[in-house]
Amino acid sequence: MRYVVTSLIFAFGLLCGCQKPAEDKLEAIFPQGQKGPAEYFTGNAYNYGLVPMDSTYTTLVGNVFFEPGARSNWHTHPAGQILIITAGKGYHQIEGGPIQVLKKGDVAKCPPNKKHWHGASPDTGMQQLYIVPNTEKGVVNWMEPVSDEQYQNIN
Repeated sequence: MRYVVTSLIFAFGLLCGCQKPAEDKLEAIFPQGQKGPAEYFTGNAYNYGLVPMDSTYTTLVGNVFFEPGARSNWHTHPAGQILIITAGKGYHQIEGGPIQVLKKGDVAKCPPNKKHWHGASPDTGMQQLYIVPNTEKGVVNWMEPVSDEQYQNIN
């Protein structure tokens, strides 16, 4: 009887939305890393390098953990960037386009020299792997912060 009551309480909690779904929990694959500088990020974002830049692979790979509401400034990459979302929920926007919602398993491509930003949703953090190819062309050009109005402009 006790098992049935406990199961019913758990099921009711899920149905009424009283408990967060499992996908809202972030399960870290990599260490949190170093906090990103406030001049390039709004909120708290942490970078953990995985593949350092070198002349053999000419590719930079790392993981960024964005706390809820955190986001990068607008920026470009001379050779583009690929994002692979490993946990949570976030946003990505290329200038002039709509905000794209990203979830675990999604891939976003940032074309070369296209102004864009990415970060977590307001109430759920996000983890992403980033891949920056052809680093001999340069890595990143940082620009202005994403305003609250731009960040909240989900269509």
